[in-house]
Amino acid sequence: MKNQKLFIRVLPWIVSFLTPLVILMIAIRVLIVPSYVQFAYRLPNFPADPYGFSFEERIRWSQPSIAYLVNNEDISYLADLTFESGEPIYNARELVHMEDVKEVVTGMRIALAIAMVILLVITLLAVRGRWTPRLLMAFNLGGWGMIGIIVAILLFVAINFNTLFTWFHRVFFEEGTWQFHPSDTLIRLFPMRFWQDAFILVGVISLLIAGLILFATRQRLPEDNKKGGF
Repeated sequence: MKNQKLFIRVLPWIVSFLTPLVILMIAIRVLIVPSYVQFAYRLPNFPADPYGFSFEERIRWSQPSIAYLVNNEDISYLADLTFESGEPIYNARELVHMEDVKEVVTGMRIALAIAMVILLVITLLAVRGRWTPRLLMAFNLGGWGMIGIIVAILLFVAINFNTLFTWFHRVFFEEGTWQFHPSDTLIRLFPMRFWQDAFILVGVISLLIAGLILFATRQRLPEDNKKGGF
């Protein structure tokens, strides 16, 4: 009985911890689709490529680049892409970085699947054990936690995005493997503005999902549980 009570106390904290992570990963995954670039390139004042890519050429080369991150192909999928002159669109360093990015994205997708399964199992246990108010409160706290994280990130984007972008890459990639010349294809297709807009959109999507969770859980919480705490 004592172990069961401890179990019921621990599981809601796991839900509160996983909820922001799941929301963030879902928001990121929503943008990792080839069609996203058509939206991104059409945003107001999106910079033209100073080295000559047209809008159509950017679409042509960016779509397979994003598709590679979530398909089952190896790096030859990108290495075989060539300009009309026969020159590869990506050099060797760019291809290595794209492999690294795919590893990070694949790891995120696996983590998202595992986290969602854990949340599902805990939800089923809560329903079966009749402690759904604790579960709802856990999701509610996770939603508020996500809002706090995203507000902090968006403030950082507004104040100093370059530093945030650098920190992000240092966490996930080895130093020196993610910095390229402005004339390299990766930079021409995905300039800093592309990533700044992506960070903002991830934040907006995350806030919307967190808001829906807060609304749904708040409406179903008993009055004495709306003050917070498990």
